[in-house]
Amino acid sequence: EPPTHLLAEVLTCQRDTPSLDLSLTLDGQRLYGFDFPGSRWLPALPDLPPLPPDLETPAELRLDVKLCQDVLGWLGPQASRVLPEARGTPVAQVFPALPPALGEANTLVCLVENVFPPALDITWTRGGVPVTQGVTQGPFTPTPELTFWTLSHLEVTPERGDVFACLVTPQGYNTSVVTYWVPPEPLEVPELPMVLCGAAMALGGVLGLLGLSLLLLSRTDPQGTFWGIPRGGGRRSLKS
Repeated sequence: EPPTHLLAEVLTCQRDTPSLDLSLTLDGQRLYGFDFPGSRWLPALPDLPPLPPDLETPAELRLDVKLCQDVLGWLGPQASRVLPEARGTPVAQVFPALPPALGEANTLVCLVENVFPPALDITWTRGGVPVTQGVTQGPFTPTPELTFWTLSHLEVTPERGDVFACLVTPQGYNTSVVTYWVPPEPLEVPELPMVLCGAAMALGGVLGLLGLSLLLLSRTDPQGTFWGIPRGGGRRSLKS
């Protein structure tokens, strides 16, 4: 049975920021996003071809947007009185884009999932100090589970003792989800003299045991005499 895929076009309108978003996704991966000021679809990846302009005209999309905003303005206040507000608890993880090494430029990625509604702030700290330079954040991408995910990037050059943190704060809340990342320490390699000293001591021990074994073997004759004393007891001469 061939695998199934989900191609979805999701329009989001809300009172929080971003107030309006339209995306075309495949299996929860963003392919295109609609630029409302420019009235055009923008590819999420540079290798994607442009969408045909007559696939959905800007006028048709504006009708959908007006319907969404009208429903939000009318149904929102009514539903808030009788229905609990749907909220998701964000889940974040931080990882480097490249294998980390102290003193080498890298990019930290903060992946935030289980986002609903798509309205939250992502900030970074380094050693407890807020960082704003080198920070970028991607759009919110809908998933087949009706939640959203997003990415935030931080350009860094990690040093020994650094502690980075990604703070995710849903809009309108005073609590944040905090995820830390610490650059790994390089493996300590023993100094060469100590390695040679240890190898010499081990070799000396092996040679010592070997010499003792040869000495014991050399003092044993074919008749079973060991150190000049017959095995059978009594005394006898070693010469015939």
